[in-house]
Amino acid sequence: MSSYFTDLAQQYIDGEWRPGTGSWDIIDFNPYDDEKLASITIATVDEVDEAYQAAARAQKKWAETNPYARRVVFERALRLIEEREGEIAEAIIAELGGTRLKAGFELHLAKEFLREAINLSLRPEGRIIPSPVDGKENRVYRVPVGVVGVISPFNFPFLLSIKSVAPALALGNAVVLKPHQNTPIVGGSLVAKIFEDAGLPAGLLNVVITDIAEIGDAFLEHPIPKVISFTGSDKVGRHVATVCAQHFKRSVLELGGNSALVVLDDADLDYAVDAAVFSRYVHQGQVCMAANRVLVDRSVAEEFTEKFVAKVRTLKAGDPRDPETVIGPVINSSQADAISGAVEQALADGATALVRGTRTDNLVEPSVLTDLPANSPLLKQELFGPVALLVTFDGEEEAVRLVNDTPYGLSGAVHTANIERGVAFAKQIDTGMFHVNDGTVHDEPIVPFGGEKQSGIGRLNGDTMLDSFTTTKWISVQHGRSGFPF
Repeated sequence: MSSYFTDLAQQYIDGEWRPGTGSWDIIDFNPYDDEKLASITIATVDEVDEAYQAAARAQKKWAETNPYARRVVFERALRLIEEREGEIAEAIIAELGGTRLKAGFELHLAKEFLREAINLSLRPEGRIIPSPVDGKENRVYRVPVGVVGVISPFNFPFLLSIKSVAPALALGNAVVLKPHQNTPIVGGSLVAKIFEDAGLPAGLLNVVITDIAEIGDAFLEHPIPKVISFTGSDKVGRHVATVCAQHFKRSVLELGGNSALVVLDDADLDYAVDAAVFSRYVHQGQVCMAANRVLVDRSVAEEFTEKFVAKVRTLKAGDPRDPETVIGPVINSSQADAISGAVEQALADGATALVRGTRTDNLVEPSVLTDLPANSPLLKQELFGPVALLVTFDGEEEAVRLVNDTPYGLSGAVHTANIERGVAFAKQIDTGMFHVNDGTVHDEPIVPFGGEKQSGIGRLNGDTMLDSFTTTKWISVQHGRSGFPF
């Protein structure tokens, strides 16, 4: 594992591993013990240009490659991940403070998405559409967009890089990937290494490790990429969308959330507690689909709260290398500061702490807050940390209103003994995804993934990848002679 942080601490451009030419380094730290993992000289605007130019040169031949031949690369990549699973898991634990449970979860999904990419290579289909003109044949081809820019986040960097990179490549595009500065190896150069070893031709996948302090909007504004796939906060996503629109680029935005898990009066409370605790505290709550809010019908609130608090108290916080650890560190000190500050503000505004976790460096223990005032800003924002907000409601109508009272609309869940009641409830929620009698954190390779409102634009997974990473082209053929009015 340690060799990843020495051998891969470079830029990957046009099939070559090389240092950046910037004047400063990104330092990659282990968020749990602050160990220095790597020092990477950043890429400049010139290297971003070189990466996009290399991608453009390589893409046309790749698009013309038989899709049956293209998919062999993804089959090899899948085998390599399976062979190196232990090493990759150790890298995930070290670089982003993921627990062993989380590393296994991320690797499982990464492999599932690669399996889908293998199939996606063969998915594009053309159409013949009738014409009102005699003798005319309308052919609609589905073709690659060309070059895709991918910006991946720090929370599931290996999975979420592969989730855009693999389908974009499978559909005949080339890619330039910019991983998050806190996860440059797992989210960037490690992905490149796997595809390089799998036989992907040089230039088709490039990785630039850099910072907007160095390159500004050059990654977005460059004239070569036709699509930017961004996963991250809604604040940055708004900027990405604005820049893309100004330059007539398509943006696919997977942004933040403020999901709610709702417990109706007929729910299985023990099961609902298990679902809610997982949905809030998986990967320290650093998940866009995490259940920020747990809404409970007043008639069962006392019993649910007692069981929920008891289970939260059992969650072990500490060294993510320990298999017993459930709560590892958050990604950096600024995140830890934000979480602690949000809890302090909520308590100052009148909330009650049923569980008050302490903070040691980047390790933030779980907290459970209740009695938040209805106008608390915490109820409407994304809280990227291990803090659960318990809210009671009276009846379904109020529950629907509370769930929708947020600028986000990504995921959510409802628990009830009556499945159709749950489905009827789900239909009233303004989200891209909603789950009946389950948790809020789900992602499957062939089901459309994405949000409404400030949670994003567009969808990923399955056939929606065709909408994201290909475009249509109409070619008409006139059989015989066409008539013209002059």
